[in-house]
Amino acid sequence: MIKILLNLIKLSPQRRKLYSLLQSITGSYPNDLRIFELSLIHKSSMLKLDDGTILNNERLEFLGDAMLGAIVAEELYNKYPDVNEGFLTKTRSKIVNRAFLNETAQKLGLNSLISSQSKISLEKTNIPGDALEALIGAIFVDGGYASCRKFITSKILFPFVNLNELAHQDNNFKSMLIEWGQKHKHNVQFITDEIPGTVEHAPVFVSSVEIDNIVLGRGEGTSKKESQQNAAMEALQNVSLRNKELT
Repeated sequence: MIKILLNLIKLSPQRRKLYSLLQSITGSYPNDLRIFELSLIHKSSMLKLDDGTILNNERLEFLGDAMLGAIVAEELYNKYPDVNEGFLTKTRSKIVNRAFLNETAQKLGLNSLISSQSKISLEKTNIPGDALEALIGAIFVDGGYASCRKFITSKILFPFVNLNELAHQDNNFKSMLIEWGQKHKHNVQFITDEIPGTVEHAPVFVSSVEIDNIVLGRGEGTSKKESQQNAAMEALQNVSLRNKELT
């Protein structure tokens, strides 16, 4: 506790607020606030130091992605001792995917802390999910495996995931939307544009879904498939809302 108080005293009011918010989100106080600040810097807002070093959260995102996949795999392995590898892989993919991570980041309150210059609303990008993975990487670097595992299980899996329900759930949103269109005789069309990348930034794919020539969903991703899945997910949500309004 004394160490925590000393850390708070040294911080500026703005960083002290971030310190408290991170404690609320992660469930523990950061040892090194700088690594957590780095986890919140998207590549669109990257900082370049005088020596040429580039600061953004991509390396932490890489690490967090690996830790999340490993810890979710461990949980599934222990929970389902009698199922085959295919079932475990499919179930893990439903958790370790951008749609779920984006939604979870928003629920945790991470969106308001992210530094980004995206011209598209964060909710329509994968930036929140990427930042959540980077945060997981920061927790691992700052506190080790036990802290990382505790965060993933207590703040992500247990509050937001019903493993038994998820194991039997289909998350191929594009297929679901196309099937819905065929069943109800609606024309569903996907339109995808590629925004060329640069030396420092990978290309971005932006998709929209038109249902009977009306745009009902938009999505972004690092691949055509990912952007269409995100667009289809939003379209399904909008279709569901419209149906409720009509009933």
